[in-house]
Amino acid sequence: MDYSPGRQLVSTTTGLIMARAESTASAETANPTIAPYHTNLDGVNQPVNLLFADMLWWTLGIFGFAVLAIHVIELVWAKVRQVGAMHVPGDQQTYWKLNQWGWMPAMKKHLIYAPFWNKRHNREFKLSSAVSMGTLPSRLHSLLLFVIVLSNIVYMLYIDWTQENKYAVWAEIRGRSGTLSMIQMLPLIIFAGRNNPLIHLLAVSFDTYNIFHRNIGRLVVLEALIHTVAWAVVAGADGGGSFVVEKILHDRFIASGFAGTVAMVILMLLSVSPIRHAFYETFLNVHIILAFVTFVGTYIHCIAATIPGVGALPQVTIAIAIFALWFADRLARMLRIVYYNWSSRGMTEAFVEAMPGETCRVTLHLPRYVDVKPGSHAYLRFAQANWWESHPFSIAWVEHSPETKTLPITEKESCLIERKAATSVSFIIGAHTGVTRKLYNKAVSGPTQVVSMRANFEGPYGGHHSLDSYGHAVLFAGATGITHQISYLKPLIEGFNNQTVATRKITLVWIVRDYEALEWVKPWMNEVLRMPNRKDILNIKLFITRPKNASEITSSSQTVQMFPGRPNIPTLLHKECSEQKGAMMVSVCGPGALADDVRFSVRQAQDYGYSLSLVEESFTVRAPP
Repeated sequence: MDYSPGRQLVSTTTGLIMARAESTASAETANPTIAPYHTNLDGVNQPVNLLFADMLWWTLGIFGFAVLAIHVIELVWAKVRQVGAMHVPGDQQTYWKLNQWGWMPAMKKHLIYAPFWNKRHNREFKLSSAVSMGTLPSRLHSLLLFVIVLSNIVYMLYIDWTQENKYAVWAEIRGRSGTLSMIQMLPLIIFAGRNNPLIHLLAVSFDTYNIFHRNIGRLVVLEALIHTVAWAVVAGADGGGSFVVEKILHDRFIASGFAGTVAMVILMLLSVSPIRHAFYETFLNVHIILAFVTFVGTYIHCIAATIPGVGALPQVTIAIAIFALWFADRLARMLRIVYYNWSSRGMTEAFVEAMPGETCRVTLHLPRYVDVKPGSHAYLRFAQANWWESHPFSIAWVEHSPETKTLPITEKESCLIERKAATSVSFIIGAHTGVTRKLYNKAVSGPTQVVSMRANFEGPYGGHHSLDSYGHAVLFAGATGITHQISYLKPLIEGFNNQTVATRKITLVWIVRDYEALEWVKPWMNEVLRMPNRKDILNIKLFITRPKNASEITSSSQTVQMFPGRPNIPTLLHKECSEQKGAMMVSVCGPGALADDVRFSVRQAQDYGYSLSLVEESFTVRAPP
């Protein structure tokens, strides 16, 4: 017996309509008013379908243009603030310290930074230590998703239910659901890509696009399923259940569409949060295969149609665009990998050091110069640790190797020209399961607990949030979240010394389990602490939650302090606000509970009336399918 998913869905679909179809087949099979409603566009309200398709595009377009306009205003405002404050002491940046729009604090508190409900946003809901149910979207994201979902419901219900021929109603449902499903595949693919151009254009994080990708994907699958059932009901009434099965198995037009629907339904079932989190690597690989099957099935379904006077379905251009977008993202990723990891100087090599707390410090020596902005991340592949998998990690430290060339000026004189020739990027990677665990085990097994291996660097991605225009930066980091925050320290201190940034105070708050974790960033932190005028701008507060020995918790200076236990986030932030210098940016990178506490404190601090912004670097998985 065949237990394949496709055969099971055939049986399920036919089972839903068999009783009704076979009971009416004898009376209505000969009725010529049935067949056109499952073979042609009879009953399909194409003008309205196209109108609603345009309305969906306008909805998404308005959202995009609104975000773009806000982003442009923010860029201009930030540049004006930076230029106006970079030569001004922090105590004199009063104008930028105060909110210039009275409605902005309330907007941030109750909409922009607000979780959907209460204070929980990034902390996962867990049925057990191994089963995750995911996270809640923010209130703003929820509002945008509500508009999209509501519009789909309205469009699906805008059917002429008064038609006497019920099969004409089913045909209209079939046309409407198929059109909506196809139209929304385009943003579905765009939002899924690592190289989505909207990420840079709108400065919206991939995690945000991933929220819309998942929810629009559910709409696409449900509408494709409605499309299939609407066809099957009419076809079953025309020829019975056996006719439906025959069409699904042997008719190229129907079989390809049905195969695409089956692939989408399986994909949606596997995307349920507990399954996706428990078997993420398997999910990614299967996701790619099922997505490809969906695209191919959809394309064949569109071109295989033989509609009188029309020929192929009018949505064939959309199917081609979907395939082109998907292929373009894959090609862009491949070109990135080739360009950044191969050159005449050689190939990328990774040095993996085992560190305390089952953590690795990984440094990739790239054969090319790469411009990496603070707050960026990259996807890494390791030759000796599941080379077929790529995982995202925040870039903690960047070093550029110079190349010196001698050029002649005269016969007796020459000129030395130095240019940046290659780049090294470093990461802190905690050992959990899969690749990260294998990487750590490889390093531990080495004679010096350091191993080298071939690796691929894909990136850099992110780095949209510049802190250069803020007089005051408060950086919260939990455990390996320090990788995101430490990347800002060196550029900001250099900018402070060169008077090219507005920043006059940086407070780094790092929460770690034990004292040994300080070894992770020791070489980089030593370099930061030796920088000129560092004490004038940088304050570091280390919180050791589980110290092995209370005597090890000692503060080396007033600017580098250590405390046992967990910090009181609201109290810390309140103190920073009382000493605020110019506009303040609060950034957090760490576990969901820490991010939610910081978000809640920032929302409460909006009542102070100061200019206070929040950036959250999520710890959720950034890897798209």
